[in-house]
Amino acid sequence: MTSNEIREQFLNFFKDKDHKIVPSAPVVPHGDPTLLFTNAGMNQFKDVFLGIGNRDYRRAVDTQKCIRVSGKHNDLEEVGHDTYHHTFFEMLGNWSFGDYYKKEAIRWAWELLTEVWKLPKERIWATVYRTDEEAMGYWKSETDIKHDHILRFDEKDNFWEMGETGPCGPCSEIHINLSDDYDNPEYVNSGDPKCIEIWNLVFIQYNRDEGGTLHELPAKHVDTGMGFERVCAVLQNKNSNYDTDVFTPIISAIEKLSNIKYESKLPADDKSLTGQTNVAMRVIADHIRTLTFAIGDGATPGNEGRGYVLRRLLRRAARYARKLNLNEPFLYKLVRVVVENFSHVFPEVKTNKSQIEKIIKAEEESFNSTLDRGIELFETLIKKLNAKNEKTIPGDDVFKLYDTFGFPTDLTSVMAKEQGFEIDETRFNELMNEQKDRARKATKGKEVSTTLTLPINFSIKTINSTNTINSTIFIGYDELKTDAMIVEIENSGSKSFVVLDKSPFYVESGGQVDDTGNLFVGDTHLRVTDLTKINNQVVHVLENETNVKLEVGMKVIAQVDEKRRWDIMRNHSVTHFMHRALREILGQHVQQSGSYVGPDHLRFDFTHFEKVKEAELEAIESLVNEKLRENLPMIHHRDTPFDKAKEMGALMFFGDKYGDKVNVVQFGDFTMEFCGGTHVENSSQIGLLKIVSESSIASGVRRIEAVTGAGVEKYIREQQLKIENGELRIIELLDEKRKLEKELAELKLQEKLGGIDSIVSTPAIVKGISVFKGKVSASNMDELKSLGDELRDKMKNGIGVLISQIEDKVGIVVVVSDDLIKEKKISAGNVVKDVAKIVGGSGGGKPHLASAGGKDVSKIDEALDKVEYIIAKL
Repeated sequence: MTSNEIREQFLNFFKDKDHKIVPSAPVVPHGDPTLLFTNAGMNQFKDVFLGIGNRDYRRAVDTQKCIRVSGKHNDLEEVGHDTYHHTFFEMLGNWSFGDYYKKEAIRWAWELLTEVWKLPKERIWATVYRTDEEAMGYWKSETDIKHDHILRFDEKDNFWEMGETGPCGPCSEIHINLSDDYDNPEYVNSGDPKCIEIWNLVFIQYNRDEGGTLHELPAKHVDTGMGFERVCAVLQNKNSNYDTDVFTPIISAIEKLSNIKYESKLPADDKSLTGQTNVAMRVIADHIRTLTFAIGDGATPGNEGRGYVLRRLLRRAARYARKLNLNEPFLYKLVRVVVENFSHVFPEVKTNKSQIEKIIKAEEESFNSTLDRGIELFETLIKKLNAKNEKTIPGDDVFKLYDTFGFPTDLTSVMAKEQGFEIDETRFNELMNEQKDRARKATKGKEVSTTLTLPINFSIKTINSTNTINSTIFIGYDELKTDAMIVEIENSGSKSFVVLDKSPFYVESGGQVDDTGNLFVGDTHLRVTDLTKINNQVVHVLENETNVKLEVGMKVIAQVDEKRRWDIMRNHSVTHFMHRALREILGQHVQQSGSYVGPDHLRFDFTHFEKVKEAELEAIESLVNEKLRENLPMIHHRDTPFDKAKEMGALMFFGDKYGDKVNVVQFGDFTMEFCGGTHVENSSQIGLLKIVSESSIASGVRRIEAVTGAGVEKYIREQQLKIENGELRIIELLDEKRKLEKELAELKLQEKLGGIDSIVSTPAIVKGISVFKGKVSASNMDELKSLGDELRDKMKNGIGVLISQIEDKVGIVVVVSDDLIKEKKISAGNVVKDVAKIVGGSGGGKPHLASAGGKDVSKIDEALDKVEYIIAKL
């Protein structure tokens, strides 16, 4: 059978037994911020098992897209090196929500495997939890499996738990032994690839409390999972999952791109060159499926969370591709093959095909620029360590590969293992932590508001008070002015720190800045200049230069600056509109990754893989303004239970922290997001949005800055003034100057290349070898290497030596033609080392091109004079 027929038979088998066929949930679980990727079929039914949700059916069957690359399910190192581990896989499953239980689950599993698919009964083994007499009994009464093929195992293998607490229960695994010794129980759960688990029947019958005690659930559930790729290999009589028609179309496409044949008959652990290319093809075939499905469901490569997982996989695939001589971006070309073979089951990959290809290609292009240089550094490290007879790559070098060349540590680890080395992860982690500390210190003080320094006595009294003080009640959603009472007060110099029983003042959170305003005490008003929150009490910082007497229990009036608050609310509300518009125009991979919402402007950071085009910015701006004019009402869902908010479809993302109750802000049917900020009452109160700039702030993260309302008027006035003052003309002239400077740089480069022609035309002859040497002008080592490449191309055969003074240091490049490398065993690295010694430096490189640096620029001429002597000696 084909894999499509196998999948269809599974679904229809259970459909005929009154199961509803349900679609796969996205592999990016937008509704579950605790989960990196969907990693099991049960994820979309978690609420049912927890007893907080239900469905309009009690039996279900599906094929679920799953990704497992982290945590306890991390098999990344095995992927491609064996024949059955994958980062992406389909999980076939059937479900019972308080309906049938162990008896039917076991009987139907046996029926499908042995009567429909005709698997040989003598090769099938079943395992049960050590105390599960019920499952043991049903395997004996409901099937004709050999009784000695039913084995008991403990919690490690046969007890399933969602977490440390919550729903759990025993499970029964079904294994098939494909070896010649198929009647031997020692194979089961031994890790031998000839005896593999193909189906797990989980019986959810308990709830584990915080004390670890198990309680019987009132409703018992069945949750089964079958590895689709594994069962295809069994039914198609293949020794490897990669030999099934799940993977062969992708591997065939890799063969065509690389002009290298995949040898399926070789064992997975074959160490030959062909075996290594087989591993590379399997890794690429696996990783392109993961990338395609994850990006198709809205994820995007980045530096954190699931984004970094995808970036790691893509970079692993790109490095393995070097073993197939695939040095240019190519992964994006494989997306078409995945779409052609899976879109009939998962149509979203076809819908998002163009977007997936763009994102993958952009990532490939970005990494390719550093990959080869990183590999070169790695190979140099290995040579040095071999010379010292050391087998551990220092953490400092692992960190350099990560920080400078973008090598994920697991990629460096794989490369190290291939050469019989390991990496110093402890030192690497120390350096990573140091970098994070530096980043935190560098950004400290650059935030929108500085950390508030409170009087020592005040801080201690508030935090350690034995008297119970209620939280400050925030009424600022509805009122900007209120009567209030002082519940705590502390003075420090010209400032007073006051806690009120209730307050309309919003404390900075979620990107929205603090309110400012006044506190009225009788006929006097004190300016509120800053706010902070301690133990849910809002501390109001007052300018009290005249030492107005304030006491606990005193009645006051708290009033927020109304105009400023409205400007802030306009800017905050429009970020929700912009978020939706970005996802509409650029794609569903866009996610907010930061924001600043102040009275004068807004800043919105979001994930995206390339610069936003001018036409796209215009489309985003137009869509937002069109919706603003529709006068969409703001619906504020306050203190909404978290799960109800999810059911409503409110936008949320992995990593965000939410309480049991949340606030949801909705504008008509256009946007609905989790948000605790303050907002306008309807979209028309925002006025107009004007995007002022778009830029990059990190790899894969873009930033838009914009203005609304009065900010737009100010922006227009500023533009008019610029025109009147001729500033726009100055900008044009500066652009023209930059273009001329670029053209001049290109002319200088051509002039330098002309100098190469002069060197090529006047070679010296040393023992029959042509030697081309000269002093050249170069602004940096990369440029000097480029001149070296040019010299090597033009000299045809011989040795070339170029020396340049780069600022106050010496740069040297040596090139050697292929015939001298092969016939005379001359290496550019040996030549460059001896030349570099003269100028007080050192260097090295590959046989065909090597480079060095030196400190003594006064000896450049001496070094050039001794080139022939050095070569003659070699």
